Amino acid sequence: MPATLFTNGTVITMDPDRRIIEDGAVRVVGDRIAQVGSSAEVTAAPDDEVIDCCKKLIIPGLIDAHGHAGHCLIRSIAADTNPLWMKIVTPVYYHSTTREFWYADGLVSGLERLKSGVTTSLSIISSMPRSDDPEFAIQHAKAYGEIGLREVVSVGPAGLPWPRRVTRWDTSAAVLHEVSFAEMMDGTEAVIQSINGARDGRTSVYVTPFTIVPSLDPSNMSTPDQAVSLTKDDRDQARMVRELARKYGVRLHSDAFAGQIRLAYQDKENALLGPDIHLQHCWGISHEEIDILAETGTHVTHAPPGRSTPVIEMMARGVSLAVTSDGTAPSRYFDMLQTARNFQSTQHVLRNHDRYYFPPGKVLEMITIDAARTLGMEDDIGSLETGKKADIAIIDMNKAHLTPNWLPVHRLIHQATGGDVETVMVDGEILLKNHRVLRVDADTALELGNAEAQALVKRSDLQQHLHAPGWGQVYRTFDTKVDLPKFPV
Repeated sequence: MPATLFTNGTVITMDPDRRIIEDGAVRVVGDRIAQVGSSAEVTAAPDDEVIDCCKKLIIPGLIDAHGHAGHCLIRSIAADTNPLWMKIVTPVYYHSTTREFWYADGLVSGLERLKSGVTTSLSIISSMPRSDDPEFAIQHAKAYGEIGLREVVSVGPAGLPWPRRVTRWDTSAAVLHEVSFAEMMDGTEAVIQSINGARDGRTSVYVTPFTIVPSLDPSNMSTPDQAVSLTKDDRDQARMVRELARKYGVRLHSDAFAGQIRLAYQDKENALLGPDIHLQHCWGISHEEIDILAETGTHVTHAPPGRSTPVIEMMARGVSLAVTSDGTAPSRYFDMLQTARNFQSTQHVLRNHDRYYFPPGKVLEMITIDAARTLGMEDDIGSLETGKKADIAIIDMNKAHLTPNWLPVHRLIHQATGGDVETVMVDGEILLKNHRVLRVDADTALELGNAEAQALVKRSDLQQHLHAPGWGQVYRTFDTKVDLPKFPV
C-alpha cells in the first residue's frame, strides 16, 4: 500500500490537545494517517515517499463549509452595484447557464481552492439553489472529482414564487420552462442518487433549500411583525425537505436570517433545525433565536464581515460556528487564510477595537476542526490524528513576510495567504506538489473557464455590467442608469 512521510516540519495537529510538534512528522498509509509525532519517532519504511518539510508547517487541509458554485465565472460582474447584485446574477444563473458552464466553474473554483490548501468545501449550485437540471450539480462534482478534492454539492428548491421560470440550454436553442416545487425536489433526489458518496466518498450531497422559511425575505432580516406565522408553503417545504433527507440519510444546509429561526421552530417536527443542519448568515437573530439554535444543536456558519451576526453571543451559548468564504462573487475569494484574517479583524472592530476577541488559535479552529464539525465530518477530517483521512496542507514559511521563525499559529493566521501553500494531499493522494497541480492541466482549465465566462456574458447581455473602475472618483457614480437583466421572472 502506498505510503508518504512528511517529516522535519512544524506539525499543527488540531487534535484534542492542540499539539504543536516542532520537528514533527506525519506518516500516511493509503488514505489514512498512520502516525503523528516527532521526526525521531515517526520514521520512514523502505518504500515510503519522503517529503522534507523543513521550515514548513504541516496542517490539516482547510475547510470551507459554505460557498457558491458559479461565482468564479461571474466574479466582479455587478460588483459596483451591490444593492442590485443578487437581482442581476440570480436571473443570469437561472436563464443563461449551461451544463458546460457548471463544469468549467467546477474546474476553476476547484483549482482556486486546491492552491489555497482547501481540501473540503461546500458548493451551492447557483446563488439561489438550482436543481431543475441534475446535470448542473453532477458536472460541477465531476470537475472536483477530476482535481481530486472533497466536495459537498448542495442542491434544493428555489425560493418563492413556485413554479419558477428557468431557461434550459440542452440544445443550441434556449427553451423556457416552468419548474414546480415538486420538480425541484425530484431534481434534488436525482442528484443524491447519482453522486452522493461517489469518488470513494469524496463527493457528498446536502439538501439545501434557499432559506428555512421561504415566505420571509430570503436575503434580509425580518421584523417581528413580518415573522408571525408559518404559511402552507413554509410547512410543505420543511416537511418535504426533511422527508427527502431522511430517505437517503443526508445532511441539510440553508440560509437563515432574523425571524426565520423563531418561525421555523413553530413546526418542531419538521423544522429545519438540529444537529444535522448548518445555517449560513443568521444576521440579526434575537436572543430567543440563539437559544433555539443552542437547544436544537443547530450548527452555524459565518462569512465576514457579517456585521449583524451575533457571533460571540451564539458561541457563548455553545452554538457550533465555523468561518466560511460565502463564495467568490462579487468580490470575495476562496483563500480561507485571508478569509479567517478578515473575520478576526472584523470582530476586533465590532467589539470596540478589542483585539482580545478571537485569538489566532480559535480562528484556525474555525476553518479546520470546527468547520468539520458543522459538516458532520469531524470523525474523518479537520485534524491530524491517527486513523483520520489524510487531508494535509504544507505551508512554506521560509519567506520574508513570514519571518521570524516563531509563533507558528500567529504567523499562519496573521500573515500567511493561500499563495504560501506548497503541497496538498487529499485522501492520501498528493494533488498539489511544489505549487504544481498534478491531476489536471490547470492552463487548459482556466482557458475553458474564460471561454465559458465570455459566453455567459454574451448570452446574458452583461456587457453593461463590465464597468470602468471609477478613475478619479472618491464616490462611485454612473453615466447611465443600471438596468436589470431582461429575463422572464
